[in-house]
Amino acid sequence: MEPPAKPLSAPRGGRRAKGAPVSGPGGGPSARRGVVIAGLGFGQILSWGSTFYLLAPLAAPIAADTGWPHPWVVGGVSVALLVAALGSPAIGSLVSRNHGREVLAASALLLAGGLATLSLAPNQWLYLGAWVILGASMSGGLYSGAFAVLGHAYGSTARSSITALTLFGGFASTACWPLTTLLSNEFGWRWTCAAYAAAHLLVTFPLYVLLAPHGKASPEPAAEPHQGPPSGARQPGPLWLPVALIALITTLGTSVSAVVSVHVFTLLAPLGASGAVAVGLAAAIGPSQVGARLVEFTLARRRHPLWTMLTAVTAITTALALLALGLGPLLLPMVVYGAGIGLNSIANGTVPLALVGQERYARTMGRIALPSLLAQAAAPVWGTSLISGWGEKPTLLVLAAMSLAAAVLTLWLMLIHRRSSRLLPAPGTPS
Repeated sequence: MEPPAKPLSAPRGGRRAKGAPVSGPGGGPSARRGVVIAGLGFGQILSWGSTFYLLAPLAAPIAADTGWPHPWVVGGVSVALLVAALGSPAIGSLVSRNHGREVLAASALLLAGGLATLSLAPNQWLYLGAWVILGASMSGGLYSGAFAVLGHAYGSTARSSITALTLFGGFASTACWPLTTLLSNEFGWRWTCAAYAAAHLLVTFPLYVLLAPHGKASPEPAAEPHQGPPSGARQPGPLWLPVALIALITTLGTSVSAVVSVHVFTLLAPLGASGAVAVGLAAAIGPSQVGARLVEFTLARRRHPLWTMLTAVTAITTALALLALGLGPLLLPMVVYGAGIGLNSIANGTVPLALVGQERYARTMGRIALPSLLAQAAAPVWGTSLISGWGEKPTLLVLAAMSLAAAVLTLWLMLIHRRSSRLLPAPGTPS
């Protein structure tokens, strides 16, 4: 039998399972894999920028041009997230059956179709119908789908690829918000959506068809440490508990980040930050995310990804508590929060791979994405109710408590993993 998975503190190698299919450029050396990640990363920038981040600059122009109620306009994203959540288990199943390239390519075509429909929508119902199409694309085309493809393809060596992909994704708002604003000011919101549709058809779709891994690609010569049980190794105890804990931790984290993303300026106002000051403080989140991901990519990847998850939720808890209690300069908690959010995106993709292994990874990611995306869809609504009913500072305390709960659950998950690692048979022991 292959050597067992190692505990939190010890690195190990890995190898591709016998008979695993190899196709596409993902199976080549490191330089070639870099091309794959660059192609998928560019697709992630366009995908995030034309869906999740689209309405930040476009909601007001759409409402002003059409006369549709503003809540109805911004509700399109919630509709899309709901559809994406319902489709995520099927995406995981498709990727696990070696259809990752097809999933990503289909997501690009659906993005093009949804944005084209959006650009032509004559009424509110067709507008929301366009977001249904975009939601179907988001279930396979954003992080959860792309992570599933990379984890299924590269197995124990996927951690650095997932981290690198989040580095690209971290620039989505930075790149697309100014571009969307420029296009909208020059040509109107409808032509802006049409331009993004053309970009997905002419750029994202070919990139995915040419570069996305298909099936299980050959891993690098030496596997990265801490990336999950080898093929064929049996984990003691039921897997449902760690998977349920990961899903709950991820759901808590995405709920907190969704509320903060939507209401960041409202939450900062009673702390003395408004107007340009609030915009500057919020802008610090993006570079902090990218900076934390660079640290993870270069230094922290030698440690088990559970430590990344614990660091992330601890940073978010600390930042929100500092904001709620009004302690220290406002820039400090915003930077800490951004770093935590940046690490959290990586942990959400790498922890499941480390705990369930390559064979179960794609299906697990699909199941974890379901409650997470549902929580993101609902977060703006209950966040608004919480702020209206309790106020900004109590809302920050509630968010800090949710993040603290995620930290406690992460500690529990670490204890379960340590116990499982000790119970695994020693190398050479008959199974």
